[in-house]
Parts: sequence; structure tokens; C-alpha cells
Amino acid sequence: MPYTPILGTLGYVLSPEGTHVLMIHRVGREDDHAFGKYNGLGGKLEPGEDVASCMRREVREEAGIEVEAMRLRGTISWPGFGKHGEDWFGFVFLITAFSGTPLERTAEGRLEWVPLQRLLDACSPDPTVRARAALPMWPGDVYFVPLVFSDDPRQFHAVMPYRDGQPVGWQVSWV
Repeated sequence: MPYTPILGTLGYVLSPEGTHVLMIHRVGREDDHAFGKYNGLGGKLEPGEDVASCMRREVREEAGIEVEAMRLRGTISWPGFGKHGEDWFGFVFLITAFSGTPLERTAEGRLEWVPLQRLLDACSPDPTVRARAALPMWPGDVYFVPLVFSDDPRQFHAVMPYRDGQPVGWQVSWV
């Protein structure tokens, strides 16, 4: 059976000083598959749109800012990730420069500047450190979010199958 995932983008916007990350706290709609979670910005590709244009559009729509500089940090295949078990394939970006002032709120939730260290602590392999960070995220984020902010200049390419809302595997390679 051919793999026909939903294509999407996910971006992490760094503050100008590089110490905070703009995230959305998804508390706007109780029927949201990501309700209560903190997430980067992004969404589905539209027909005729390339991934960079999609990332720019999603950041504009979700945060009200214009992307000035970004780097593709990697890709992730998420078989079974969707609300009804749909497959997703995401292009993950680090956004290092933008213009404008971010919105405070959208229909999906509140935009917040989260300290980068808190985000990284929320992805720590140490459960005590993760608990202190108190940043509810997708359970699979702990695997790839640190790679987005890694000093390694290579791109990561990963597969993270999901079942019943939980990751059941993780494979990553670097190029």
C-alpha cells in the first residue's frame, strides 16, 4: 500500500536574542487534537505550495509575523499520528529572524515566548527535569525538539510511528 501522508510544516521561532521560542499553547478549542499542548507553529501544505512558502504562510497566519530567515532542520514521518490515525510527514524548521510583533492569541490558543532552556528541559531524558519544566507537549517531541536546536549543522530525518496517541518507535539519521 503506498504511503500517502498529510504533508505539513512545523517551525520554531527564536527570539532575536536567541533565548526564547515562540510557541502556541493550544487552549482555544476543546475539540482540538492538540488541546492543552504547547507546540511550534505550522500546518498543512496547500496544493501548489512548496514547504518554505507553507512555513512562511503558517507563521504569518498563526503569529502575525513575517519570516526573514529560516533553516530546514529535518523531516519526520509520523505514521498513525493524526486524530483518526492518519499518517503525517513534517518538514521541521528553525526560524532565526522575523519582522513584526507576534500576536498574543489566535483561535487555536495563546502565543507565548517560552524560555529555550525550559523547552529543552521539557525534553530531558531525566523525568524529574521534565516534570520541573511543566510544559505539556506531544510525547514524541522529546525525541526531536533537541535536534532542532542542536549545534550539529546536518539535517535529521526521522520516523516516529504513533499508535493511540503515543509514539511507538523512533529512528533517526543525519545528512
